[in-house]
Amino acid sequence: MNPSFQAADELASLSIMVIIPALNEQECIEKVVGAVPQWVRRIIVVDNGSTDDTPGRAAAAGAQVVREPRRGYGRACLTGCAAATDADIIVFLDGDLSDYPERMEQLVRPIAEDHADFVIGSRTRGAREAGALLPQQRFGGWLACVLIRLFWGYRYTDLGPFRAIRIASLNRLRMDDQNFGWTVQMQVRAVVAGLRIMEIPVDYRRRIGKSKISGTLRGVLGAGSKILYSIGREVCVARHRVRLGHPSPESWRAGLLDDVRRIAIPASLIGPARVVEVDAKYRPLPRWPDRQAFGVRNL
Repeated sequence: MNPSFQAADELASLSIMVIIPALNEQECIEKVVGAVPQWVRRIIVVDNGSTDDTPGRAAAAGAQVVREPRRGYGRACLTGCAAATDADIIVFLDGDLSDYPERMEQLVRPIAEDHADFVIGSRTRGAREAGALLPQQRFGGWLACVLIRLFWGYRYTDLGPFRAIRIASLNRLRMDDQNFGWTVQMQVRAVVAGLRIMEIPVDYRRRIGKSKISGTLRGVLGAGSKILYSIGREVCVARHRVRLGHPSPESWRAGLLDDVRRIAIPASLIGPARVVEVDAKYRPLPRWPDRQAFGVRNL
């Protein structure tokens, strides 16, 4: 048997589903859906409030279309996950044809062969078409990866949206980010959860149409601030789990506001007439390189 056919048969025995969040991608969504390998069990296009014919063209190409009218990349991904019932592995893919869906096997196979739980396609390690990754995208990704390494001690090279994850591992992460912080939240929580993480170089090309994020100053600033906010939020999550023994996101939310109220503020900023009480049970943030205090294990 031809090895390529044998590989396809092995992957076809698994329930592999692809989730494609899409917003006004009618020019390319059919090409994206058509390039997904045949061994994928189901392709779910999450229409995130498109005003063009994106859902119609996705359905015509053979995808299952799920509507999520509330805008937000994370919301679209969460809605797609809810629709991906009985999946063994989920692949996330953008709908702008900047990635190469036909090369999806290199992300899925390490999981299928039980070498990894979570595989990220690194655009910075692969071949990039001129103009595919704009300077602001490269800087934003670099800064986020530096902060992840600083706080959690794990070296990523990209926040690429083309990624695959075992469904059981995804469920452990309890993802809840509803916007541009989705990718960084997944990568941070994968480290904290001790998942077996792998980065694979992937090629990247210029998208079809104008980017909603990197194509405008407002989009760049909005996405960048959200990513930084998400990293800060995950630091707070880890602090509460360590200090208060909270095992889940539901348990730390109740104490997060209380923690904010007790934060120490420099006297130079508040003046001598005001006093800020600091609860003695709250110990300060651990100094580098005490990464265990941020929830890191099994690295």
